[in-house]
Amino acid sequence: MHSDIHLVLHNARAAELHRAAPAQGPRPRLRTQLGWSLVELGLRLINSSGPSRPYPGPAVSRPFPSVS
Repeated sequence: MHSDIHLVLHNARAAELHRAAPAQGPRPRLRTQLGWSLVELGLRLINSSGPSRPYPGPAVSRPFPSVS
């Protein structure tokens, strides 16, 4: 008996299931969908919250003056 017969049987069953499955359009990958959902959630959170600082100045004082 062939030692890898389970691979042959698996490939035959997978091909049979692929042929029987209804044709669908290409779907975005789950990772891509999740990423864009998180981006959308982050943008909604940013837009719904008030300003995080009272003025748009630097967050920390710098030891040296910045070059403008």
